Amino acid sequence: MIKTVFSIAAAAAMLSAASSLAYAKDPMVGGAAMYASKNIIQNAVNSKDHTTLVAAVKAAGLVDTLEGKGPFTVFAPTNEAFNQLPAGTVETLLKPQNKEKLVKILTCHVVAGDDMAAAIQKWAKSKGGEYDLKTVGGCTIKAMAKGGKLTLTDEAGGTAHITIADVKQSNGVIHVVDKVLLPKM
Repeated sequence: MIKTVFSIAAAAAMLSAASSLAYAKDPMVGGAAMYASKNIIQNAVNSKDHTTLVAAVKAAGLVDTLEGKGPFTVFAPTNEAFNQLPAGTVETLLKPQNKEKLVKILTCHVVAGDDMAAAIQKWAKSKGGEYDLKTVGGCTIKAMAKGGKLTLTDEAGGTAHITIADVKQSNGVIHVVDKVLLPKM
């Protein structure tokens, strides 16, 4: 399960780019077309905006999981999102001795299912504007719908915005986010 979560998180990180919640056929993410016929990893490795996420997914041993059947919903932080972490954090997390922590962080970006932005917004609106998404890593992400946009709050109180929504994959969907979602540590 942890292996699957890391793969999903890595793929998600690779898909960050321009902001919009609109669905587009084979949208561009990180300068590369994202094909609905390819899986999360097959697409993520082509996004120049998700190289850190891909490296993290590989270090966490989650590639096979994110290439699996799914379906997975991945909130993929961009390279810029990872760069907002304190200096040295990414390098430290990529070390073999920190694999467990890395897996936890990455799997807190993955939800079992194929959750499109409109569905998440609908769920949030039906619950008074906020909806709890349970991740495969055991985290809870609070999704909030405001003015047609989705905001995610992690367990550490950090806020991420979906900048590119509904990037369909053969085994799920990716939503590019502008922050790394962190679990309670």
